[in-house]
Amino acid sequence: MVLRSKNHASRSLMGFLCLCGMGMAVVNPAAGQSVPLQDLSSFHDPGKSWSIAGDAIANLEKPDVLQAGTGTGVLLNVPDKTHPGQDLFSNAEYGDVDIELDYMMAPGANSGIYLQGRYEIQLLDSWSVTTPKSGDNGGIYERWDDSRPAGQQGYDGHAPRYNVSRAPGLWQHMKISFQAPRFDAAGHKTENARMLLVELNGVTIHEDVELLGPTRGSASEEKALGPLRLQGDHGAVAFRNISITKADQPRKQRDANRRDETDPILVDAPVNTILRSFMDVPGTRIVHAVSVGSPENVHYTYDMDRGMLVQVWRGGFLDATSMWHDRGNGCSRPRGMVQYLGTPAFTLAKLSSAEAAWLSDTTGTGYRPKGYVLDDKDRPTFKYFLYGAAVTDAVRVISEGHGVHRELTVAAPVDGLYAKLAQGRTIEALSKDMYIIDGKSYYLQLEDAGGEKPVIRDADGLKELIIPVRSKLSYSILF
Repeated sequence: MVLRSKNHASRSLMGFLCLCGMGMAVVNPAAGQSVPLQDLSSFHDPGKSWSIAGDAIANLEKPDVLQAGTGTGVLLNVPDKTHPGQDLFSNAEYGDVDIELDYMMAPGANSGIYLQGRYEIQLLDSWSVTTPKSGDNGGIYERWDDSRPAGQQGYDGHAPRYNVSRAPGLWQHMKISFQAPRFDAAGHKTENARMLLVELNGVTIHEDVELLGPTRGSASEEKALGPLRLQGDHGAVAFRNISITKADQPRKQRDANRRDETDPILVDAPVNTILRSFMDVPGTRIVHAVSVGSPENVHYTYDMDRGMLVQVWRGGFLDATSMWHDRGNGCSRPRGMVQYLGTPAFTLAKLSSAEAAWLSDTTGTGYRPKGYVLDDKDRPTFKYFLYGAAVTDAVRVISEGHGVHRELTVAAPVDGLYAKLAQGRTIEALSKDMYIIDGKSYYLQLEDAGGEKPVIRDADGLKELIIPVRSKLSYSILF
């Protein structure tokens, strides 16, 4: 069941949601073997565009460029005039296989992962795409036949269910479970290859897809075995943490014991959509959560008890199964690639210094939430009082779905008021106003800080980005 709200009254349905499993194809787990990336010895005849690095760094303003960091562990492809790009083939060949890896796209770049060198899962900078096609990031690329009529040569491609891509320059995670084609003793194909399961950034984008033949650009005719092939002639791309699991015996496509047969109740957001519920995030439960969906397929959750932007995600809006199924226990679940924005905490706090511990409760703050008001596009602006000052907090989806823009306004702020902009394992300054957070998970772009300078500090084993607040603060989360 899919719910599509048409007005604010129907969108603001109150209820309680819970985490629930959705049926999917699963495979028998096995231990993977990491591909060593201290050198290129796992691949044969690597072209000049491929190298080993310790990191990859992108600039959103520079198309098709990745810079190498010192060290090892990252497989980097940067084709240019002096280093022409070519595809990279593994020495080992595989039949049934599970593959798990991280990859990073340069702005505007194009690449692909070919199972057995023949069946391509597309890798692309699809950051601005709302409705993905088979040629977008995570798509199973189309087959090709020059003898077909003009405009119909490409066929049998499979678009991902959602665009759950991250921005260029951020690490993305993919899992692939592939079943090789079957052949009889005479070499005749008896069964087509299948993509049993493909997950991108934690979201299932393909499930049990039959591959009627090789995709466009296949290296050879179909066989029982073939190498892993990484496309290298279409742009800058990086890979790391490549783990490959061979399957010695045919695997089950589905495991009935793990499948949840509950008919899911899904909430879409074809227009700006608001739904209040509980929301579980790592380490805690948000009991006064407001989730806001958008037709750009970028959504967020706001914590009314702390005035915090808790998480953002790209893809479908919400799974509301337990709101109406059985009795439920109160939690909603995002249906997309979720980016958490730190441990739930107050966005604003009065500190004695930039090194002081962050506010942990409302004692002495006079914190009073005042709900939200809607603009003419049904987008909420949140309001509350803190230290006697009126605060407004407007979060808006950025055009093309690149992320969200946030603007905080504080009337007559007290001295020593700070805002916590970000928290993560790492926080790096890329430029004067641009930061990359938590191991290249998302960007934070500072836009109007009233002349104040942010501070990166250590706190409880993590990094925090905080800044003094005068009367107005605005920044964007790009992911």
